[in-house]
Amino acid sequence: MSVDMPLEELLKYNGTNARPNDYDEYWQKALDELDNTAPSVRLTPAEWQIPNFVCRDLWFHGVRGGKIYAKAVRPAGTENTKLPALLLFHGYSGASEPWQYMLGFAGIGFEVFYMDCRGQAGASYDDNGNRGRTHFGTLMKGVMDGDPQRLAFRHIYLDTAQLARIVMNLPGIDPDRVAVYGQSQGGALSVTCAALEQRIAYCAPVFPYLSDHKRVYDLAFPVGVNEEINYWFRTYDPQHKREDWLFEQLGYVDIQFLAPRIKAKTLMMCGLKDTCCPPSSQFAMYNKITAPKQLRVFPDFIHETLPNQADEMLQWLLPQILA
Repeated sequence: MSVDMPLEELLKYNGTNARPNDYDEYWQKALDELDNTAPSVRLTPAEWQIPNFVCRDLWFHGVRGGKIYAKAVRPAGTENTKLPALLLFHGYSGASEPWQYMLGFAGIGFEVFYMDCRGQAGASYDDNGNRGRTHFGTLMKGVMDGDPQRLAFRHIYLDTAQLARIVMNLPGIDPDRVAVYGQSQGGALSVTCAALEQRIAYCAPVFPYLSDHKRVYDLAFPVGVNEEINYWFRTYDPQHKREDWLFEQLGYVDIQFLAPRIKAKTLMMCGLKDTCCPPSSQFAMYNKITAPKQLRVFPDFIHETLPNQADEMLQWLLPQILA
């Protein structure tokens, strides 16, 4: 049983948060800015190494001064082989997993890239003179500037596209065989990466975050994005005089409106008792994908790693990407 809608209604749900009227123009302008941002790629041997694999540190420039880091791992002895690539994205306020997490994917035959989001717990950062993590608040960062082009998640979404462009141009990668995978915020970034870099071939979001913010707020579950929005209202708008304005701002970084851009084959996994990323918010995004797509539903699971989720993803992905 779902915490907010029966499955048959979820499959028809089209979202609550209003789509900004200039949404397409907003993201085209963002992509134009990315086009004019030199990536300045540095790919060097990592300090951490292990037999049978090549581990490298990838640094590149994102928009607005971002310095972005990703781990890269591929099987040793494949330097002259064009491998498929798997791009991984982490959960909210976190960082890329330790190197050993990537070895299983690399052992299958991928080069694996795991990006740290700027301003969170990893190595990536904004070049503004202030280093260090923000555990909470990325969603609302930039809202008070009154200019949606300054929203923090706009820049992070563009970082995912910049990473994909860089990977696709590497000599050891087959650009036609690139997949994206992550859960929660990582699921959302898998969606944005596939939407903003439409050459991505396979997209596997697991309970994606950052969709249908107004619906999540209306459900009033006391976790996740709701906490940040509640804090914002209590601090800056206790009578909700600017409620419509706030959700219009957040609409620019609402992934449900990027979903129609996806051309990748897509697999989404969802726990129907998730109160952090409620199922309806996830389906608002999923239902807008027009590319070939599949769904795996876990009726009794909350916002948690789902049983065998990586195995499910690989069973779906490998026959296609390694064919």
